[in-house]
Amino acid sequence: MSATDAHNGQPAVDVDTQETREWMDALVAVIEREGPERAHFLLEQLLEEARQNSIDMPFSANTGYVNTIEPAEEARCPGNIEIEERLRAYMRWNAMAMVVKANRHNPEDGGDLGGHIGSFASLAHMFGAGFNHFWHAESENHGGDCLYIQGHVSPGVYARAYLEGRLTEEQLLHFRQEVDGKGLSSYPHPKLMPEFWQFPTVSMGLGPLMAIYQARFLKYLHARGIANTENRKVWVFCGDGEMDEVESLGAISLAARENLDNLIFVINCNLQRLDGPVRGNGKIVQELEGEFRGSGWNVIKLLWGSNWDPLLARDKDGALRKLMMDTVDGDYQAFKANDGAYVRKHFFGRDPKTLEMVAHMTDDEIWNLRRGGHDPQKVYAAYHRAVNHKGQPTVLLIKTVKGFGMGKAGEGKNTVHQTKKLTDEDIKIFRDRFNIPIPDSELAKIPFYKPADDTPEMQYLHERRKALGGYLPKRRVKADESFTVPSLETFKAVLEPTAEGREISTTQAYVRFLTQLLRDHAS
Repeated sequence: MSATDAHNGQPAVDVDTQETREWMDALVAVIEREGPERAHFLLEQLLEEARQNSIDMPFSANTGYVNTIEPAEEARCPGNIEIEERLRAYMRWNAMAMVVKANRHNPEDGGDLGGHIGSFASLAHMFGAGFNHFWHAESENHGGDCLYIQGHVSPGVYARAYLEGRLTEEQLLHFRQEVDGKGLSSYPHPKLMPEFWQFPTVSMGLGPLMAIYQARFLKYLHARGIANTENRKVWVFCGDGEMDEVESLGAISLAARENLDNLIFVINCNLQRLDGPVRGNGKIVQELEGEFRGSGWNVIKLLWGSNWDPLLARDKDGALRKLMMDTVDGDYQAFKANDGAYVRKHFFGRDPKTLEMVAHMTDDEIWNLRRGGHDPQKVYAAYHRAVNHKGQPTVLLIKTVKGFGMGKAGEGKNTVHQTKKLTDEDIKIFRDRFNIPIPDSELAKIPFYKPADDTPEMQYLHERRKALGGYLPKRRVKADESFTVPSLETFKAVLEPTAEGREISTTQAYVRFLTQLLRDHAS
């Protein structure tokens, strides 16, 4: 981010570039020789000295529009990336097929049952990393992680459960038709699917709010010695448009104040809301970074995939970083709704230096420069950093493309949120894009695809969940321990009139009731 004059907000003029370079070189030398912690300490000392000398230091909670984690600092994914990619492809296909079939073959409902394809398409990589490497089910050795799933991506969760053998094809065929106990609810709904979904989340903003108090309660249980929740995490998936809801940000300061390092927000920043960009003339990632960092959270930004790393490494004068910062969300969406030639001209072409950086690249190579949320290695590294951070809640701001892989049918387009019907040609392109082994003769039926149980993909799928304690999402309907209901005699003090014969408030009655219940050892 370029420096600005503290008094008028205008870009500051560098009157001595050599001196500036010497200061920058000194900082780089400290980082390389003594590490980032020493560099951070020195910067804090300089800032404090500046304040003591009455130099106005405007506060900014923002960092550059680049990845928080440098390539050399990334934890390496231990999984089989190729197998995970194939599994994601099958889940993408089945999720798409579920929605399209529901809206093609139900004339009695007007052929319009609804559903979403683009949302899961944007975060399939994030789900893959979580289910394969991070999210623990309840087991003898682990209390289980809590997953607050973004409501519109439910088809992707159903698609995974289908491959795992937890849901049948008949259930998938009854998506959004939860009748006779065999259908699948539109969104996460524990009442309609009591053994599957852990939490209801599709009331926009309520998921983040409930999750903060869930994480706080887990800390309470552990601190009081009631339950060992030390290793349990609360994961919350939100859309960037969802963060406009008052409840989404309403309690984030509480999470930081209570040091809820068992809480991880994952905000899917596909820059797209119902019918257009989330921030057409702004930058939602920077806005959210300021909100969370200012509230005391650990913020990890994952914006660019691995194939951007060589370009950024060559960006010695910061021209590319400046271009990334100066480009607004509306333009980023326009790039993804077009092609590589358009990106070359309208993004890199804004500066002769950046245009020269990609002169050796073809239009296809430019088009394949991915956003960070579609890079499995970088998603794993971001998750790994988040689960190992101590003392603060963490928010992951992960940039994706809504409708990733849908091509002209919806990828990056304003209408993708509402897309639930695809043409035969769109389905063929989708199949080819993800190499789904379904012949042309079967495409009209849009069949679900499930590999044989003895294939490497299916064995890997089950092995990963076995290593993490079992399948998710999963909900216990009954508590493991039963208790004895206390007799009415226990609540005698509440039931009988007071000595003065006066009434007491309902709040006072409730407090007395709860006090007696807690003191009753039999229960």
